[in-house]
This record gives sequence, C-alpha cells and structure tokens, in this order.
Amino acid sequence: MSKRAATGALLGLALGDALGFPAEFNDVPQILAKCGPWREMELPKRAFVSDDTQMSLAVGRALRTAMERGYLGPKRLERPLREEFVDWYHSPDNNRAPGRTCMAACSVLGTEGLPWQEASLIDSKGCGANMRVAPVGLAPGLSDDQRAGAAQLQSALTHGHPTALAASDLTAHAVHLLAQGADPAGLVGRLRSYAYDHRTHYHHAWLGDLWTRSQDTGPEEFIARGWDECLEILVRLQQAVGSVSPETDPCLATGEGWTAEEAFATGLLCFLMFPDEPVTALRRAACSSGDSDSIACLTGAFAGAWLGAEAWPADWTERIEYRGDLLALGTLWDA
Repeated sequence: MSKRAATGALLGLALGDALGFPAEFNDVPQILAKCGPWREMELPKRAFVSDDTQMSLAVGRALRTAMERGYLGPKRLERPLREEFVDWYHSPDNNRAPGRTCMAACSVLGTEGLPWQEASLIDSKGCGANMRVAPVGLAPGLSDDQRAGAAQLQSALTHGHPTALAASDLTAHAVHLLAQGADPAGLVGRLRSYAYDHRTHYHHAWLGDLWTRSQDTGPEEFIARGWDECLEILVRLQQAVGSVSPETDPCLATGEGWTAEEAFATGLLCFLMFPDEPVTALRRAACSSGDSDSIACLTGAFAGAWLGAEAWPADWTERIEYRGDLLALGTLWDA
C-alpha cells in the first residue's frame, strides 16, 4: 500500500506552519512560558497557517495547471506561477505577516509584459524562497532537470540571490528523495554530493539572464556562490546530526532560518533528530528561537514525505486550515 507521500508532506508543512506560527518572533523561554514543555506543544484549536502554506499551495496549483497543459518547461510554468503569486498578493487572506521580499516582488510581477527577472530581488535569499518549494519535490513524473529548474524558477520570481536558488533546489531534492524512500541516515551525504555536482550549473532555460543583475562575471560564478553557501551549511548540518541534544534550541546549531539555506538546514535537522517521531520533530522545530513557522513548515514537509499521510494525528489534520486544498493536491499526486 502506498504511503501517500504527497498528502503526508502537504499536510505536514501546513501543520508545522500552524504549530510554529504563534511562536514566530519569540525566543525559546518565551515560547515555553506561553506553550508549556515543548514536547507537549498542542496545535491551536483554530489551526491557522501563515503565508508559508498559502504560497506552497500557490506553487502547487501553478504546477498542476502547467502540467495539465503538457510537458513542464520554463514558459509553461512561469505564467501560472506569476498568476498565482499575484492572486496571493491581492488576496484578503494575505494578512499573515507575509515577507517583505515576496510582497515587493509580487507587486511588480503583476505588471503586464514585464519580464519576471525585473521583479526578482537579486540580493534577497530569505526563507520565502524555499518555505513554499515542497510541491516541486512532490509533483510526479518530473526529470531531475525539470525539478531543479522549477524549484529555482519559483524562488527566482521573488528571491533572485543564488543561495535562494540553490537552497530551493536542495529543499525540493530532499523532499523528492524522502518521498521515494531514501534512508534519512544517508540523506545529508547525498545532498552534499548533489550540491557538488550542480555547483557551476546555471539553468539558462529556466533563469534566462537573471545572473546579469548581479555583480558576478558570469553565470557559473553567480550560481556557484549559492551552492558554496549551501555546502557550508550542509557541513554544519552533518556535524549537528547525532551530536546536538534534542533539548537545546536547534537554531544554535544551524541558524535561525530567516535565510533560505538556514531554514532548509534547521528544518532538516529537526526531522533528522526524530525521523520516526514526526509530531516530536514538528514540536522541536516550532519551539525554536528563529523563524519558527518556516522551520517547522519544512520539517513537516520532510517528515510527511518520508512517513506519508498516516504520520499525522487525525484530530490535527481535521482542523488544519486549507485542508480541502491540501488533500485535493495530495490525492491527485499520490494517484
């Protein structure tokens, strides 16, 4: 029987988001004072999510639309992505402390006839780039090149920094590997190999002339800067796995998650501390001093991809906001 990895990951990211949302902008002592012991953190009765889940659904719907139209390529994905991001920007429900980069870029993306590269913030590597990328790792039937290109494109529409692109690619790749049953114990090693292999590969078809907005002398130098920062954080992650006490704030090991590479690493660290205890992993991620909702959102995507839909308590999944949208997309892709 299928573990329903897509459903598990989509529900997981939303649950992590909703658990971490009330804790965002608080340090660990403040969270403990508000929520009690971290291992007993409860999902709020009204399980509201942040822009992390809203934008993940936007990416998921754009992928679904593009794939229904035929082979997934840059032009075919760009249009629905832009439309979904602009719709999100104008939505009355976009009142969940959205990121500045996302808001600034999406306000420009709505300009008819303007190349998307003009909207991208080339110096921004905020976690908004990859807190929403999990659907790219879950969409069925993509080649490695399509998955990497789509992951980087969805980042680049708002966050154009090479580290945002590389971290988004790495996040989608990790979700994909876990959904395919990759052993969590060997995951960081596989991700380091992936980063080395792609270090100087600039996806011209997907990114166009984005690199020319930077100070770099060429596209290879531009993208290598991003992969090098990701390789640095992967070394820190590998050192932290197995040596960091689960009772300490995970942000002390791999960063607070305000940037894309730190959100990826700290979200993955929380999953790897508890690969078979998904709710504990979510609680650890949510009870952290950094960008708690984005870290826990990514932890939930990793855990759900690995363990499937049954990973999550029914009384949590029944009250998560956007449940119908999450289940519809997950069911489609699990089929």
